[in-house]
Amino acid sequence: MKRKMLLMVLALFFCLLPLTATAKSHMAVAKPLPPVVITEELAAALTTPGVVVVDIRKVEDYKAGHIPGAVNVFYGTWAIKVGDNDNQLPADDDLADAIGSAGIKPDSTVVVYGKVDTPPERFNITRVAWTLKYAGVKNVSVLSGGFDKWAMCEKRAVSTEAVSPKGVTYKGNFNKNIVVDKAYVLANLKKVLIVDVREPDFFNGKQKLPFVAKAARIAGAVNLPTGQVFEKFPPGADIAGCSMVFKSKDALKTAAASVVGDDLNREIIVYCDTGKVASAWWFVLTEVLGYKNIKNYDGSAQEWMKDDTAPIEP
Repeated sequence: MKRKMLLMVLALFFCLLPLTATAKSHMAVAKPLPPVVITEELAAALTTPGVVVVDIRKVEDYKAGHIPGAVNVFYGTWAIKVGDNDNQLPADDDLADAIGSAGIKPDSTVVVYGKVDTPPERFNITRVAWTLKYAGVKNVSVLSGGFDKWAMCEKRAVSTEAVSPKGVTYKGNFNKNIVVDKAYVLANLKKVLIVDVREPDFFNGKQKLPFVAKAARIAGAVNLPTGQVFEKFPPGADIAGCSMVFKSKDALKTAAASVVGDDLNREIIVYCDTGKVASAWWFVLTEVLGYKNIKNYDGSAQEWMKDDTAPIEP
């Protein structure tokens, strides 16, 4: 009788063993987060294995208080000056080193956040997210409302304990097809949709930034201002410490489709002044709305307007 009971226990153990192994394997892999993450979702995912939260603020801001568990990789690591052009991609090897040093693997789930109270800081976040996608990180999210909403508006927990990630050798497959240069834009002016994401006065040649040679747009471009991506949090209110969040998916879809249409396979090139601001609509169109062939012209108006042979309007 004892021998029969022992055999039954052993049989049950070996039957359950594969289920136990499967459960453990699922626990070791982070579930992908939505591309635009709200604070509640991030709070629930902070201790999930495989999730890497990246704070792109200055190191002194990070040390003063950051989202618990976040690693600090300052924005200037991700976008550098190349020649006369600002906010350019680092060399692939340098980028891989920076990503690996942060403990990020190609299959990591990465959430990028920073400050959002000024437009440049808002677009720093999407630029880093775009750069990670370029480098081949599969699951990249941005925190809607950034550190402002997390800490100042919602008073969520922050930490002053610096995180030293365990570095890895990063071996992602770089997505070269999401970035284009001036030669590509020139060769495809009449073949693809060129989208200027600057505000209307810049698009219409009424204003320009000091480092842009001419107040104009690329010939044939249409205008989809990046200001349409965000709204004040809470809507209609002006609470100290609270700032901008992403609009709803439906609102983003309506704004985008009115300018670029709803053909998800259409080739579209977005640009701005330096390639940073354009990353916001690249991220929304690609990651949120499912457009499959969006490219960022990294040199943008800063490079284009210096070339007297490059077609412009008005």
